[in-house]
Amino acid sequence: MYHILICDDQQDIVNALKIYLADPNYTLFTAYTGQQALTIMEQEEIHLILMDIMMPELDGISAMVKIREKSNVPIILLTAKSEDTDKILGLNVGADDYITKPFHPVEVAARVRSQLRRYLQLGGGTVGPETLQIGGIGLDDSAKSVTLDGEPVSLTPTEYDILKLLMTHPGQVYSPKEIYRQVWKDAPLGSENTVAVHIRHLREKLELDPAEPRYLKVVWGQGYKIEKGGRR
Repeated sequence: MYHILICDDQQDIVNALKIYLADPNYTLFTAYTGQQALTIMEQEEIHLILMDIMMPELDGISAMVKIREKSNVPIILLTAKSEDTDKILGLNVGADDYITKPFHPVEVAARVRSQLRRYLQLGGGTVGPETLQIGGIGLDDSAKSVTLDGEPVSLTPTEYDILKLLMTHPGQVYSPKEIYRQVWKDAPLGSENTVAVHIRHLREKLELDPAEPRYLKVVWGQGYKIEKGGRR
């Protein structure tokens, strides 16, 4: 079952596309502004987006730029013949294809099938590197492994998830509550001590001198971060 998001501020166009894409293999979601599309993207697993360019609240180009920060889901722009400049801009900032209004039902169905096929062949999903490297610390997310100066380091699943969070955003300070919320997926009640213990374990495994850490730093009164270059 493929989830397809149709986003256009004109009700008749949305209704027409729903008819063109009536298929037992498709679940269709609808939005009428770019902001609504972003909200649906946060709530649902979407496999393809049909996105109008000219919309109120948040236009299609701006919405697409935000989506591309997190996802490589195929995006097909819905354009008017007079929007040639916008078509080029859209392709430059991440659109996969475009369809010019008025639509032909066969063309819409064919473009959608083509983009879904390519997406699945490429193993589509969330944007993000499979490997991360900061100084001597290497993290391979596909193998769920960590190395220090080329040597394997054994981490617990929780330690791994904390390290991945920090390495994905080097230099960014995370409060203990935010670390707990993102790693444990739970309300961060009394989380400070729990996170501090795991950070201490990570330092013992990754730092030559845990008392003077090179990578895992504390920002007093704010939280923890990992230095971008492992500076002392």
